[in-house]
Amino acid sequence: MEKFEKLTGIAAPMPLVNIDTDMIIPKVFLKTIKRSGLGVNLFDEMRYDRKGNEIPDFVLNQPQYRETEILVAGDNFGCGSSREHAPWALKDFGIKSVISTSFADIFYNNCFKNGILPIVLPQEAVDVLMKDAEKGSNARMIVDLENQTVSSSEGETFPFEVDPFKKHCLMNGLDDIGLSLEKVAAIDSFEEQAAQARPWV
Repeated sequence: MEKFEKLTGIAAPMPLVNIDTDMIIPKVFLKTIKRSGLGVNLFDEMRYDRKGNEIPDFVLNQPQYRETEILVAGDNFGCGSSREHAPWALKDFGIKSVISTSFADIFYNNCFKNGILPIVLPQEAVDVLMKDAEKGSNARMIVDLENQTVSSSEGETFPFEVDPFKKHCLMNGLDDIGLSLEKVAAIDSFEEQAAQARPWV
């Protein structure tokens, strides 16, 4: 998993509340177990018409937001079913951080496991960042995980809280497999000792 330390990127405004995982990636695209290739279908039903043409008014279809790496969203982002395909689709599109006043618990935890930083901020802070994101590609936000701050393009800075263990994993690029591999020496030692103690197993 890619390390997350400091991100300077374009932020897209998505003020809708209760954006659920089916809106993020509709169930018809859940047939794959691959983490790649889902970005093209991110927000599919809002992004394309029935003929598969882009809907020009949708924020991620607008030229200034095609390289979006940060999403500023409405309350209760990621609610609904617990599908891990939702963070897969966000990450595959290029989004590395989502900012909201609240997230659904399972989605929130799945983000960390897939290299995405979900940030919870008070409504007042999200309002400022939402307005800043409306400026388009000329305005770039800074997400600093080490110092746990988000800065607007005008330099207004907001602190956020993050679990120390989740922070450690993101900053070191550790998913569940990576965490296990950190203990590979201890695992090998245990297996060797177990084989000597119980050679019949």
